[in-house]
Parts: sequence; structure tokens; C-alpha cells
Amino acid sequence: MYLHMTSITLSVPEEVHKLMKKFPEVNWSGLIRLCITEKAKKLAIKQELLKQLEKEKEFNNWAVNLIREGKKK
Repeated sequence: MYLHMTSITLSVPEEVHKLMKKFPEVNWSGLIRLCITEKAKKLAIKQELLKQLEKEKEFNNWAVNLIREGKKK
């Protein structure tokens, strides 16, 4: 399966770049790719949970209003 990837350019302060050069064994691109991927997945999950909570909120409001109407009668 062929996976197409998009390239991005990242700027870091010169002092960070110098530190990175001290550790050539680290695949910095792979590390950043992993961090971005994990963060994007977490944000997608959060977004889905917020949608579900909003649906539950609508249902809860409906139930509360139903109970209130029942008490009035």
C-alpha cells in the first residue's frame, strides 16, 4: 500500500538546532511526525466525545423539560 505524505517545514531556534545536532542518532523528523500524528488523533477523539456529550446534553434537556411539564400537570 502506497502512503502519500505531505512535507512541512519547521523552524526552531538556533540553540535548539545546535542541541539537535549533538544527537544525530535521533530521527528528528520521525519523532515530530509521531508527535503530530498522536496529537491529531487525540484531538479527533476529543472532538468526537464533545459531539457525543452535546447529543447527551440535548437529551438531558429534553428529559428535564418533560419532567417539569409533568409536574405542572
